[in-house]
Amino acid sequence: MTMQRLLLVLMLALWVVVITILSVQNATPVSIQFLTFRSVALPFGVVLGFCVAGGMVVTALLMLLLGGQARLPR
Repeated sequence: MTMQRLLLVLMLALWVVVITILSVQNATPVSIQFLTFRSVALPFGVVLGFCVAGGMVVTALLMLLLGGQARLPR
């Protein structure tokens, strides 16, 4: 169990490093358009951070709601 937690923390740390590098290299403002809605122009790193955080929250909620039902077959 300890090795799984260590691997999880290392993967999360790697994602943080990748997001940081991308956001520093791409500081240009971007706006997201969905159908007729358009967001305000935000730096790419901020948009990327929100997208990653939103994906993590949605994944955690799905795992909580589905419980043990979403396991991969062995």
